[in-house]
Amino acid sequence: MGDPPAGNELAELYATHARGLHHYLAARVGSEIADDLVADAFLAFWEHRDRYDPSRAGTKTWLYGIATNLLRNHVRTEERRLRAWRRHGMRPAGADDVSGRVAEAVDATVLAEELSGALAALKPADRDVLLLTAWADLTPTEIATVLGMSASTVRVRLHRTRTRLGIHLRTREGRTDDA
Repeated sequence: MGDPPAGNELAELYATHARGLHHYLAARVGSEIADDLVADAFLAFWEHRDRYDPSRAGTKTWLYGIATNLLRNHVRTEERRLRAWRRHGMRPAGADDVSGRVAEAVDATVLAEELSGALAALKPADRDVLLLTAWADLTPTEIATVLGMSASTVRVRLHRTRTRLGIHLRTREGRTDDA
């Protein structure tokens, strides 16, 4: 393994990657939560810097992997909390359905309204592949490292997801042709 980054190197990494990482996360869960997730990602990077191996992945890839895992944990925790509230007949003030809020964030920041439903309906791994490509500008190899799958699996998932979304859009437009 290479030498772990020193404190000033961490500041440089933050200056280089924090804005893009925040943009990616904010598009998924909103700006306030993204603020916390970015901070947590850099903290995790720092705390586990001795495990960083630059021969396996670049720092951007490692950071997006950390952030994606934190995002997944956040969404799972929030979904469990909302299901528990629903089971007990409780509804916190201002709480909306998680998928509705995700769809709204996607609508407002990146995708047209008719695409957000299709995006929300994707399997989480397929959605991660698509959004890491589109919003984080990671390569299939980098995404494979982030998600712990092969680059060929990433390419197949990306192709299938794009095809499904294209079919969804054509169907919504009332077209079923391949034009």
